[in-house]
Amino acid sequence: MTVCLLLLSVVALTAAVPAPRALTRAAWPEREPVVALWAWQCMVATVLLCCLTALVLGAAAVFHTVRDRVFAPAPPSVTAAYDLSTAPVWAAVLTVLLACGAAWTTAMLARELVEARRSRGRARAQLRERAPELPAGLPAARGPMLVLEDEYPDAWWMPGHPPQLVVTTGALHRLTDLQLDAVLTHERGHARAHHDWLLHLSTALATGFPRVPLFAHFCDQTHRLVELAADDTASRRCGHLTTALALIELNQHRGVLSCDSSRRLLGERVDRLLEPPPRLLRRHRALTTTVAALVPLLPLLITFAPGLTALS
Repeated sequence: MTVCLLLLSVVALTAAVPAPRALTRAAWPEREPVVALWAWQCMVATVLLCCLTALVLGAAAVFHTVRDRVFAPAPPSVTAAYDLSTAPVWAAVLTVLLACGAAWTTAMLARELVEARRSRGRARAQLRERAPELPAGLPAARGPMLVLEDEYPDAWWMPGHPPQLVVTTGALHRLTDLQLDAVLTHERGHARAHHDWLLHLSTALATGFPRVPLFAHFCDQTHRLVELAADDTASRRCGHLTTALALIELNQHRGVLSCDSSRRLLGERVDRLLEPPPRLLRRHRALTTTVAALVPLLPLLITFAPGLTALS
């Protein structure tokens, strides 16, 4: 059970306050939001992998049936290296807690997906009511873009099957062609990167485990970084100034510089586009991406180390 304790130690070090707070306060994520999103995902994957492998080893120590199935292909020396023959009482309690955590995580993810599907269904029903009627003889399918009659400028991407880009007539009237292109590129950036799935995952973990600092910071930073990443996608195509002006035009009636947290993010995005920070050097981006990708290998290394040592 020493391996389980090591895995839980990694969980405590990764999910505690210092690690996520250090990444939150770092300056480089604003310069490379895509790499920062990858780093956050790798940290969360490390914690989940640690908990999963600890659960499997704990169940193998408590239940002989699980042990026989998990270590069936392995020689006796490998099984003996994990010292699972005598499981203390705390091992059973720990296994039950980990199993409850896994079930709760699964339930939160399922709940988030069901709620997202219901929300998309309601939104699509409202769009069908608001969308103008097509002339007779035209096909019923409206294609990937839908224009709504609305004086307020707005544009958003609705995920689903099929995904759909919605633009109001207010946006068409207020934005220039290049600004409209920037807005559409921003929304398509969300769609191509599947940011909706990342938002659902972070929201489910933060809702299910509100007292875990890593998941709370992961949720907050994901909502922020996906917007910065989409802004970068639009600015690379249409320019920083054009993207900033399009963002201001779309949100002017909402109060871009309001004290509300979502409005503060809009102000930060505008400031970032008007004074874009320099990107990291290519080798620094590659190094950061590689190091982040290696972090989830730590629980696998801890888990398989006794078996590999026994085989050698």
